[in-house]
Amino acid sequence: MLQTVIPQGYAPCLNLYDTQKAIGLLKRLFEDTLGGALHLRRVSAPLFVEASTGLNDDLNGVERPVSFDIPHAGREAQVVHSLAKWKRMALYRYQFSVGEGLYTDMNAIRRDEELDNLHSVYVDQWDWEKVIAPRDRNVDYLRQTVNTIAAAMRETQATLRSVFPQLTPLPLLAEEVSFVTTQELEDRWPDLSPKEREDAWVKDHPVTFLMGIGGALKSGKPHDGRAPDYDDWTLNGDILVWNSVLGRAFELSSMGIRVDAAALDKQLTIAGCDSRRELPFHKLLLEGKLPLTIGGGIGQSRLCMLLLGKAHIGEVQASVWDAQTLQACRDAGVVLL
Repeated sequence: MLQTVIPQGYAPCLNLYDTQKAIGLLKRLFEDTLGGALHLRRVSAPLFVEASTGLNDDLNGVERPVSFDIPHAGREAQVVHSLAKWKRMALYRYQFSVGEGLYTDMNAIRRDEELDNLHSVYVDQWDWEKVIAPRDRNVDYLRQTVNTIAAAMRETQATLRSVFPQLTPLPLLAEEVSFVTTQELEDRWPDLSPKEREDAWVKDHPVTFLMGIGGALKSGKPHDGRAPDYDDWTLNGDILVWNSVLGRAFELSSMGIRVDAAALDKQLTIAGCDSRRELPFHKLLLEGKLPLTIGGGIGQSRLCMLLLGKAHIGEVQASVWDAQTLQACRDAGVVLL
């Protein structure tokens, strides 16, 4: 079944050459703005990690990593799904202090991703992580950080529009961020699917932080899956915006305050992942040796799609697509990179 839908009458704001220029400018602007606002230093990051370390992100626990052997090292490696756990280990190894953090370009392969307007097997994110104090493990600190990230996005959009006036017909990002929990959405629309609830809420609240993802709701089901060993399911969420081109809620970032030893212990048991307790990363965390952190991933291609008014993620990144998607885009005059 074809998952790609090009809106009727869609026409890109920028031509191919200007799109490439705008992507480069957008990425430079946003990472500099984000790094300054959150006190983050740029670091280099791995494309793959050793399988036995437990550092790869397990996402929903069913996605298969791309694996390969390194004969001369005698090791098995996995291309990362994300750097959620690697970043925290890096803060520990680099001896960052409270209030300091890092960000990096994360490039991943998610081979089992379903392909549509928003999803590709190639994933590019700004992955960031910051050391926090015990007093910062609360909702107020989480909300403050979300507001800072949203402000960086608005600032980036304003500069882009000044350089590329062709983008001015696109809606400005709202200044106010709406905060709502997954349980509040389920209580309000119990008969809708999680994605339908997101669409219904975000249409009226065009910049939203949806909190509490991973744990079971009153219905017994989680709003969405989250691995048990990085976000604290009570202190996390997604930044969602209303995408006027596609007419739907649009996730830009998954983030949260990370598990401490108590939260990890609880969530491993709930998720049936107790075997991970013996992995090096998890042992350090359970022993209280890793710093307390907050962090997340911000989709580079997703932010480019939104701020450049693109209908398909392939307009802002190079990847591999199925024949039906390629034909649908050709029929609509959409140029995939």
